[in-house]
Amino acid sequence: MSASRQSGTTDELGPEEPEPGGSELLAALLDGMDAALCAFDSDGVVTHWNREAERILGWSAAEAVGRRGFAGWAVRPADAEEVEERLLAAMHAPGRQVHEFALLTKGGGRVLVRTQSAAVPGGDGKPAGVYCAFSEVHAQIDLERSIALSEALFEHASWGVVLVDADLRPAVVNEHAARLLGLGRTALLGRPLGEVLLQGVEELESALAHVLAEGAPPAPAEMWVTTRGEGGEAESRCWRSGFLRLGSPLAEEPVPLGVGWLFRDVTDSKRAEQEAAKLRFRSQQLHRSARAAAECEDPMEAATVQLDFSLAGFADHALIDLLTAAEPAVRLVRAAATPAGAPGPCLPADKAGLPVRYPEGHPATQCVERAGSVRASAGLAAPERAREWAAARQWPDSSVHALCAVLRSRGRTVGVVTFLRGGARTQFERADAVYAESVAARIAAALDLAATLPD
Repeated sequence: MSASRQSGTTDELGPEEPEPGGSELLAALLDGMDAALCAFDSDGVVTHWNREAERILGWSAAEAVGRRGFAGWAVRPADAEEVEERLLAAMHAPGRQVHEFALLTKGGGRVLVRTQSAAVPGGDGKPAGVYCAFSEVHAQIDLERSIALSEALFEHASWGVVLVDADLRPAVVNEHAARLLGLGRTALLGRPLGEVLLQGVEELESALAHVLAEGAPPAPAEMWVTTRGEGGEAESRCWRSGFLRLGSPLAEEPVPLGVGWLFRDVTDSKRAEQEAAKLRFRSQQLHRSARAAAECEDPMEAATVQLDFSLAGFADHALIDLLTAAEPAVRLVRAAATPAGAPGPCLPADKAGLPVRYPEGHPATQCVERAGSVRASAGLAAPERAREWAAARQWPDSSVHALCAVLRSRGRTVGVVTFLRGGARTQFERADAVYAESVAARIAAALDLAATLPD
């Protein structure tokens, strides 16, 4: 050993730190525990008492160690014998023994605790004492409630529950969430959400990242996502989602463990709300158009005004064709139309009265022949094919979806009104045809009146 070490001085490596002894290490471990702990020797004398025990009961280690049992200080005299008997019985019983006692604090109050006690074997294998870990009953009940709540959420909840880790991947999934996502519970674990959802994943991941960084939002969020249906077909669904940031309760500073994502499928109610809102709006438009048309002296102007009102939120373009002959072939003449380019008001056509060159089987001629609505669509065709489809039917190039409604007044067909949508809108549905027929009935009455009035 060098002279500097022998003389007790330091070298350039610094002073030599003494290794902690067994008693110091044991004291540190006991005081660092979250549960209160005390130990008794075979005679029932307290040998260990940690800081959590001091926090709960108020007795310091110096005041507790060396006392025999809890009699006279930590329990009432009437309970002392029973408590000591139960605790020391653990030395001769297998496993851990669980009991609940009412202990006394240093200030004279009573605390109901739940204890777990077990024998401490000596060097010869025989019981040398007993250790007792205890905590306040209400804290234990809170823990048990939390565990029970977690198990209930992940097993029996009627909404989806997903625990997403800090990498935004599912770590725990309940049965309901797995059913909504269309995969098994184990198949979802650790997979990126982009492999599970076809659309809407960017919005969902953005929400999860925000919760990790900023905390839970103040209210649930509604998100439209696209999942694969049972038959493998894409299915658009609306999920009302709530988010909770999960942090470790054991860390001194909040450490995010992930996000708790709770969601319910509200697609049916959301679509019902949208449908009700759409019906209210269309009813208002019909009412407004009727009032506006009543102020028009010219019946043709009244027809175009009503058509303009109907286009709001419904279609991009509209055409009115009047029937001039039905036998031997349907012949239609353009009466009014909206601009083919930018949106604008519906204007009457020129007075030439030339027939529109509709090919055989055109939706407008079919509408006259059937005296009912006809829907047509280019579907998911490429833009070039969609333009060819529209041009072949004498419609604006941007047209992708069409709906033709027959114009009937006084028991006879007077023409056809055609509504056109671009690729940014969905194709016409049956509910749209009902609305178009209501508009057509009003337009037909105005056009019939215009035909009976002298020029």
